[in-house]
Amino acid sequence: MPRRPGLRVFAPMATVVIAIGLVVALTRGAAPPAPRAAVTSSDAWVLPRLDAGGQVRLSDFRGRPLVVDFFASWCTACRDELPDLSAVSRSEAGRIAFAGVDSEENGDGVAFARTYGIGSWSLARDAGGTQQDGLRNAVESVAGMPVIAFYDGTGRLVASRLGAVTSETLTSLLTRYFGPGLTR
Repeated sequence: MPRRPGLRVFAPMATVVIAIGLVVALTRGAAPPAPRAAVTSSDAWVLPRLDAGGQVRLSDFRGRPLVVDFFASWCTACRDELPDLSAVSRSEAGRIAFAGVDSEENGDGVAFARTYGIGSWSLARDAGGTQQDGLRNAVESVAGMPVIAFYDGTGRLVASRLGAVTSETLTSLLTRYFGPGLTR
């Protein structure tokens, strides 16, 4: 009389079915894949958007000068300068682009940007480096915050500056780097 298959056959099959079920269940709740890897070269950067999905690229701003402000919610000097930067960005709208990069963050960069008047800028999250500060470090080698980077209309880094600025200082720097015809 032939033997019927017993636990020796069904136990391994049941284990495989359970394992497949677990894999399917665990991967359904997984986060979507991250966007393409960030690039933090000072002359060709691509960073994840801070306030939405997608990316912010240096190439998005070609054709007009760009001011990039590196900030963090813990940075007291950033709090002091952002209202002035916001005011200058409004007065230069259409001539000079402004973007913000949340770097070395340990808080809520989006809320911080909105509170200090730069929520309308293109906002990115810094990537790489030892503290999510890869682009900041590529632009300015001296540690500290805030940092401002100035790019010409071709995407070339013209200068960077460490430390907070007032609206008067920023307007003077814009005239120096981009010419008197671009600022009011």
